[in-house]
Amino acid sequence: MVKQLTVVSGKGGTGKTTIVASFAALAANKVIADCDVDAPDLHLLLHPEVIKRSEFRGAKVAEMDKTKCIECGNCASVCRFHAISDTPSGFALNPARCEGCGACVFVCEQDAIRLRERISGYTFVSRTRYGPMVHAQLSIGEEASGKLVTAVRTNARRVAEDEHCELVLIDGSPGIGCPVIASLTGVELALVVTEPTMSGLHDLVRIINVARHFGIRSMVCINKYDLNEANTRKIVDFCHQQGIPVAGKVPYDSIVTEAMVEGVPVVEYSDGAVSDAIRAMWSYIKASL
Repeated sequence: MVKQLTVVSGKGGTGKTTIVASFAALAANKVIADCDVDAPDLHLLLHPEVIKRSEFRGAKVAEMDKTKCIECGNCASVCRFHAISDTPSGFALNPARCEGCGACVFVCEQDAIRLRERISGYTFVSRTRYGPMVHAQLSIGEEASGKLVTAVRTNARRVAEDEHCELVLIDGSPGIGCPVIASLTGVELALVVTEPTMSGLHDLVRIINVARHFGIRSMVCINKYDLNEANTRKIVDFCHQQGIPVAGKVPYDSIVTEAMVEGVPVVEYSDGAVSDAIRAMWSYIKASL
């Protein structure tokens, strides 16, 4: 059975990808999936070599056939996004404004408008020295990120089954929106990375509630815990009250930034306190999986 671990955070910039990259270096027999499709950056540390690229068509856009149009204006009257306007040369459709809702297609009695799929991004299957990696890139201005995350996870599970891997290690999207839900659905465990700040605690509560809503078991990693140990205690107290294990506490060290600049997971770059904390955390998580 392929198990799935998603690393998430209630906000961006908590160190989620740094943790995932280190787990990728420590874990055996796994597939790595970068589900932060809006701003993927795991490739900067794992250096994947793309072996397969596929088009992702996650949205539709209206297309007008002027040879059938009788200029009745019904389409413009129902378009809430003002994608269809009356011009001196007749009604015209601006695809940049179109949200693909299909209202114009529904009211057009002349069949002069149709919806066509457009390329919203690309999915990739790659090789890294840490194992197979599945990732994606959403095109600029596109909004189908949840569907693209689902496509990445589907591909990752397929690769895991084909290559007899035991684990899919997922770098989830930040926040609590649709791509995060798509990153979490159906996984065995969610590791929530947070920071010892009041906003970090606030966002931790939000993402824990999302995971709980979908019945996902959670653990917490407090990154840079020693920057504010009073807030770290508040986070630990919250976790204890909620019955959520604290899988690890990672200290602050500028060595993490140095490893990022070199494009290497920190556990391979240094054997200091940060790497020791991440290794101990991975051992704890692996045992619980």
